[in-house]
Amino acid sequence: MKVAVLGAGAIGAYVGAALHRAGVEVHLIARGAHLQAMRESGVRVLSPRGDFTAHPHATDDPAEVGPVDHVFLGLKANTYAAAGPLIKPLLHETTSIVAAQNGIPWWYFHGLKGPYEGYRIESVDPGGAVSAALPVERAVGCVVYAATEIAEPGVIRHLEGTRFSIGEPGGEPTGRCLEFSQAAVAGGLKCPVETDLRRDIWIKLMGNIAFNPISALARATMAGICRHRGARELVVAMMRETVEVARKVGCDPGVSIERRLRGAEKAGEHKTSTLQDLEKGKPMELDVLLAAVVELADLTGAKVPTLRAIHAVSDLLNQNLVRAS
Repeated sequence: MKVAVLGAGAIGAYVGAALHRAGVEVHLIARGAHLQAMRESGVRVLSPRGDFTAHPHATDDPAEVGPVDHVFLGLKANTYAAAGPLIKPLLHETTSIVAAQNGIPWWYFHGLKGPYEGYRIESVDPGGAVSAALPVERAVGCVVYAATEIAEPGVIRHLEGTRFSIGEPGGEPTGRCLEFSQAAVAGGLKCPVETDLRRDIWIKLMGNIAFNPISALARATMAGICRHRGARELVVAMMRETVEVARKVGCDPGVSIERRLRGAEKAGEHKTSTLQDLEKGKPMELDVLLAAVVELADLTGAKVPTLRAIHAVSDLLNQNLVRAS
């Protein structure tokens, strides 16, 4: 088994190190000081489950790696459309693309029986650019329930969680999913193969769609948002509207809003990835989190006034970030 991790940042390098520990041939694709450190000293993982160091091959050139069995995609979703030239050298006839992303994926309606089967979500896949770079038939979904950060170049701090739920758009537990899952488990991760990964997508999105943009707009941690009465009520309203959209497209998350709030409170003074991007002056990954759900509301007739309002102001902030970068 041969795996390339395209975008070997905090999550990608952590998964790559775990797979390498399981005996998989792993190639990390990264850049800058982080790449240089991984080349020289490997990936050092600091974890409450036990520290370890792995020494997979690391490069900035996918052509140096060649075709692999699985590409683990650790890039931000807002860079997917431009990933075609990077991913093309990694593909053979049956290569899967395991996309670890937040929000609504570009493959969401691929293989989903019902009135919206095959619908392309414009805010996620503008003009089909993402589908062209990442063919939907290669897609394996991945919902990440782990928190990691780059403590310093080449050093990954694992904060919590080891679960990476994966699944086919069509729901069947295929051989490629089982192969990747078994390797991940051998490396110390939890990697269940789900027959309905869309439910996981919506459960996680219930939190991301509210906490990520609010954290950026208010410069607040997740616990800070929960402590503020008005902000907490705003989160509840956004979650309710999100569940309504999910049901309109045929998926009931089946998790109460209070349970999702309790989970957020347990995260403590955690800065969301969106707030971290804002603080670094990077464009925020909001299209797949917020714009996509507003688009699905338009598609299905769901009423989402709160989501529309937060989307408008966060999108304006994002546009200002892009102009300044």
